[in-house]
Amino acid sequence: VQLQASGGGLVQAGDSLRLSCAASGRNFDNYAIGWFRQAPGREREFVADISWSGGSTYYVDSVKGRFTISRDNAVNTVTLQMNSLQPEDTAVYYCAASLVRFIAPNSRVEAWGQGTQVTVSS
Repeated sequence: VQLQASGGGLVQAGDSLRLSCAASGRNFDNYAIGWFRQAPGREREFVADISWSGGSTYYVDSVKGRFTISRDNAVNTVTLQMNSLQPEDTAVYYCAASLVRFIAPNSRVEAWGQGTQVTVSS
């Protein structure tokens, strides 16, 4: 599977953005899809993931209640709706695919999308 992330931009604190991760290749619905982010000078961190069916999601505490991950397997797309954005959300956001959930101890990234920059001004 190949992934392409899009939708980043420059917004003000409190605004919203919607990121998309479009997949090409076979068997998209075999993969859990996750979103990661990397702020300047920091390591890449896991943000959220969604199961292959879309029936289960997981969020790290820092985004819980503000971000929503969803998927449409009919069009091979995963969306990350980000509301109430804060300056600390500023980062390059990446989507990734795994054959098991990213929260599983044996998770392994099978593919990365290119990053999309999200910048939140105060």
